[in-house]
Amino acid sequence: MESLNRTATELVDEALDFADELNVSVHQLDSEALVVDFGVEVPGGLEAGMMLAEIQTAGLATVQTRMDEVAGAPLSHIELSTDHPALALLCSQKAGWELSVDGFEGLGSGPARALVAEEEEFQRVGYRDDFEFAVLAIESEDVPGQAVVEHVADVAGVAESGVFLPAFSTASLTGSATMAARAAELAVFRLSELGYDPLDVLSASGSAPVAPVAGDEQTAIARTNDALAYGGQVHLVVDEPFDRFEEVPSTATDEYGTPFAEIFADADWDFYEVPESVFAPAQVTVDVVGGDTHVLGDVNEALLAESFGL
Repeated sequence: MESLNRTATELVDEALDFADELNVSVHQLDSEALVVDFGVEVPGGLEAGMMLAEIQTAGLATVQTRMDEVAGAPLSHIELSTDHPALALLCSQKAGWELSVDGFEGLGSGPARALVAEEEEFQRVGYRDDFEFAVLAIESEDVPGQAVVEHVADVAGVAESGVFLPAFSTASLTGSATMAARAAELAVFRLSELGYDPLDVLSASGSAPVAPVAGDEQTAIARTNDALAYGGQVHLVVDEPFDRFEEVPSTATDEYGTPFAEIFADADWDFYEVPESVFAPAQVTVDVVGGDTHVLGDVNEALLAESFGL
């Protein structure tokens, strides 16, 4: 497989070409690094969110929107599918890079993580990237600046001029859309954490509603996680049977039925104090090639209606 950062860089270039249409803003710093505001100080949008999801998955996934209902209310949903789940979802899309640099706080996702490859997922998949550019999508209330560029360049081992930082806040239309694209990633990550070989996941498709944009970041983070845990639906095609498939959906967790606003508040909004198992989609179908089909979990429209204010 060619470099994930190379294909992601091509998508960043495409976003630059259509910056006005996507409602994104481009900032070239003195170091020649590029920061692309997808939804912090600019509106962004559904198209920006889908483009960002493509960048986060390094072009290895198809992302599209559709209309569906939640508790009788028509809402946009985001669908994502990939035939390279281990690389696209675990080695690229997963938000695994915590950033705390000179007062800036953010969470990084995208293929720049593969240049570092210190997370357990990379050992499980057996992948490490080597490329001159680093693409890291940053979820934050603030637009990253030069200090963040220097940190990413240092850790990823690239020149500052080779750093590309698409940025978005969760409390934006872009944030709601790109978060809804994470249903399949959560399922594959959960399977991997349970001990299943991620390379045996042949195909992954996921869908989740686009949460109404909240007025503050904490409410937005809670809503977008509710959208996944109580409205996310996933279809996996896998190569091998497993005796723990039933533990993949959110219905298997002790916290099921509790809105994420309460889950996060109980942890004083320290996300690393929240059990990783709660970050799971609501419903999962697992097709074992030549074997059984498992239909697990269920959506919870009543909880979504409460969370979304419907």
